[in-house]
Amino acid sequence: RPWKKQVLNLQREQFLLELRATGWMEVEDRDTLYKELHFKTFNQAFGFMCRVALQAQKMNHHPEWFNVYNKVQITLSTHDCGGLSKKDIRLAKFIDKVALSL
Repeated sequence: RPWKKQVLNLQREQFLLELRATGWMEVEDRDTLYKELHFKTFNQAFGFMCRVALQAQKMNHHPEWFNVYNKVQITLSTHDCGGLSKKDIRLAKFIDKVALSL
């Protein structure tokens, strides 16, 4: 069994390494991911949020987020397991893809 846990930890670290490279940060004292995005306008930020919201609903996995004008702050965590899960990784990658397309 310990071997399986080591493999999962290595996979997790690889995913986190990739996400750190795109600006995601781990939150101290919480097993979560955090990213702040800036857009040119409120409309662009809101459009981004709408696209992410549709995907989040499809995944049944909803972010904690905060928006003021052109800034969107996102925190990802899976409440069912009390920390990060593969759902967070998938949603973070989707968020990066949408942000790059705008």
